[in-house]
Amino acid sequence: MTGMLLRVLIFFIIGLVIWLGLRKIWRDWSSQFKADDEEVRRLRRERDQRERAQPGIIELKRDEDGTFRPDEDDKRR
Repeated sequence: MTGMLLRVLIFFIIGLVIWLGLRKIWRDWSSQFKADDEEVRRLRRERDQRERAQPGIIELKRDEDGTFRPDEDDKRR
């Protein structure tokens, strides 16, 4: 009887350790992926801002009819 209880307790402890380890690995990986995604977004935003600052780039705004057009006060047209 005690041998069976001891065996169940050992399996439970091993299962708990494995579950906690897998949970830690999952959290580490998901946080790393989130950090990588944020870095990609930051680089893309910086690139877009540099491109927008170049001459000859016209920024379009959505008009009332849903069509994208340059601003009325845009001097580059």
